[in-house]
Amino acid sequence: MDSNTLYYSLDLVSGSGLTLSSEQKAALQTSLVILKRNNKFNRILFWGKILGIKGDYFIAQGVSEDEMTDKKSLYSFNCVDWHLLPPATEAMLAEVSAAAKGRFVGDPSHEYEHTEIRRQGEGDEAVEEEIMIKVKEEKRLASTVHTIDKEVSVVPRGAFIKSPHGLVQTNRSFEGLSSLEAGKLSCFLHFTEPQKLKKKSILEMADLNPSIDFLDPLSEDIPKGSWSLQFERGSTVCVIRSMLWLGLTFFHVPMTPQHGYIYMGDGLKNLDLPFML
Repeated sequence: MDSNTLYYSLDLVSGSGLTLSSEQKAALQTSLVILKRNNKFNRILFWGKILGIKGDYFIAQGVSEDEMTDKKSLYSFNCVDWHLLPPATEAMLAEVSAAAKGRFVGDPSHEYEHTEIRRQGEGDEAVEEEIMIKVKEEKRLASTVHTIDKEVSVVPRGAFIKSPHGLVQTNRSFEGLSSLEAGKLSCFLHFTEPQKLKKKSILEMADLNPSIDFLDPLSEDIPKGSWSLQFERGSTVCVIRSMLWLGLTFFHVPMTPQHGYIYMGDGLKNLDLPFML
């Protein structure tokens, strides 16, 4: 959610129990402005909070020219001092998935250890070796933020446009979805590189507008039922909650450009989802 409308946005998602203390809100209001200026970001977003055993991580994201790819994530413990997270790579994601288990500790220097047995050589000369994999929690934090963004970040249809050069930017003419459109999951899109769009036939692509329909809609997610869409505050706010990453809440005020999402949870994926449906 945009730092410029932080108080208003947090108020809209407070029905889910996602809230911050007055001290944390005041600290974020000032520190995010300084962070934006010092790093020369076009926009600064408050991403959310990941709960740890010893301490909680507050996450912010700075956006540069391209809204989808030019993002940098930062974390803080006190909402004042911010530290840059390393960019998530395929190798880092593989290491984290193998080694990191259980809840976050709340210490970026904490190391998760995992032992792997690998066979080297062939036939009778094959030797089994034990390899110790160590992963710092800072890497796990970067991987978790990247994965949540990739799997469950949400935007309304039309809120962003793609230029002919492939640059994704905020659509300044976006005035919000109608109340009827806001009740359909097909009008909300994953804000990440599309996976299913490339597999669509020419006939299916004929009805799409390439400048705004360049993302995958939530209605095509598998399994069905991994999203909960509700209207709150007398049907004036559309709220979507993810069942896959419990704690992620998206809001949109119909007929206005106001929208955003926030994650407040333990950073663990809900692997029981298929048995809950």
